[in-house]
Amino acid sequence: MDRETVCVERTEFDLDFRNTSEPLWYFTALDVCAGSEPPSSPQVVEDGGEEDEEELSGGEEADLRSSSGRGSLLTRRGITLRVLLKDGLVEPGDGVLAIHYLGKNFIGDLLNDGKIRWVETGQIFNSPSAWATHCKRLVNPAKKSGCGWASVRYRGNKLVQYKTTWLHKYQPSADMSLVSEEDDDEDEEDGKTIQADEKNKNSKPGLNDVMVSKRSDRERIPVRYCTLGTRDSSRDPHTLVELSAFSAINRFQPFNVAVSSNVLLLMDFHCHLTTSEVVGYLGGRWDTNAQRECCTAATEFKALFFHGDISLSLQVLTILRAFPCRTRLADREAASAVEEEICQNLFMRGLSLVGWYHSHPRGPALPSLQDIDSQMDHQLRLQGSNNGFQPCLGIICGPYYHGNQGVASTITPYWVVPPPEQRPNDYGIPVAVEVTYVQDNFLTSDVLNEMMLLVDYYRGAPDLVQFSQYWCPETTMLDKIKGSLSCHAPKDQAYSQILEHVYSQLSSGQ
Repeated sequence: MDRETVCVERTEFDLDFRNTSEPLWYFTALDVCAGSEPPSSPQVVEDGGEEDEEELSGGEEADLRSSSGRGSLLTRRGITLRVLLKDGLVEPGDGVLAIHYLGKNFIGDLLNDGKIRWVETGQIFNSPSAWATHCKRLVNPAKKSGCGWASVRYRGNKLVQYKTTWLHKYQPSADMSLVSEEDDDEDEEDGKTIQADEKNKNSKPGLNDVMVSKRSDRERIPVRYCTLGTRDSSRDPHTLVELSAFSAINRFQPFNVAVSSNVLLLMDFHCHLTTSEVVGYLGGRWDTNAQRECCTAATEFKALFFHGDISLSLQVLTILRAFPCRTRLADREAASAVEEEICQNLFMRGLSLVGWYHSHPRGPALPSLQDIDSQMDHQLRLQGSNNGFQPCLGIICGPYYHGNQGVASTITPYWVVPPPEQRPNDYGIPVAVEVTYVQDNFLTSDVLNEMMLLVDYYRGAPDLVQFSQYWCPETTMLDKIKGSLSCHAPKDQAYSQILEHVYSQLSSGQ
């Protein structure tokens, strides 16, 4: 498809999106990716032993920050999980926290308010020390303290390292003893962890060095939609749901979709960079009479879905550009500026907002219950107030799920069909969307520039993927991203040489 021949107009929706005083649905997308607390109220454990570092209350934390601004010196007690969350150094999520002690493993969820939920029992802990002390006493009743920040790991790294990163970033002149006094590693699992690390420091990484190992993946088993029944507030909003086919619910796909290969390449690149979830927008055009470039795709869809219904088969959603959100999901202060920049880019290119994407870094590329609700909300917002039909496509990218075939990410386009009128309290029905992938002629300068901006944005981040580590035997993380992006290659084979500069920037400094 020659994208230069596509004539575009600024739609009424573009005006609404641009002039609204509140971001249209960026914050909803944030909620999708940023983990949420379940509606139940489990037990809160506050006992952290002699070394318990209780989180500051919201008022204390606000007073501390407002007294002399971010540049004021925080005490060791003042640098809490809430502080790290607010400044985007860590993000909420299921199973992102772990304690390894005397051969026992404990897994925890990091909640939006900085508290920790122990997966095994559902208990809530106010601080890393409270959780670490509780878990260690179960194994060793004589244990008096937990050394929480040195014992609890966030996505494989000690929490104390994130505290140090915060100090380097916001208080470079601070005394590092604020964190170093707590950095007494209590890796008492086998009594030889440190020696083993020294011995293997210069050896070739193996399966145990894989950043996203199969054993560390927290398995999330998808459920079938038919098993959900009526909406239940006690159900985990992160429950994954298998996609249905339009034919399985006696529907036809109401529109055709054509996606540019450059869109997939940039989106896949973005999702590969970090072990945290990311989000972005999709720009393109909704054409109800597309008989030009997409006539071939429309004919194919007509034969497959519409059985000759020309009025439906000519409605084409063309996705021409991906717009990654270069901001942390917990950083709402930066969200409005990011949205404004993306809105300007949409307008300058004559594109409309036609969808969104987000990643499930280590899990299946299937929508959760929360994704389903958010996607339905996005569809209603894009429809507008005139009751006209304007589709919104959702895409989920799963880059580091070990259930994927080979090194390629799983990319899942989906849509949500409202529940039957006689069952209004049911969840929407997530359905797979058939897509025609259009190979671009070459890699555009816009895409290359966006890739470099992403590299710069995530450079030095604690959750940046270590591309020198191994994804599987004989395949490094860098090899994996190269292999996955090659699935979205343009016709011009010179793209591989162009991308080598991007890849070299990824590896530099690691």
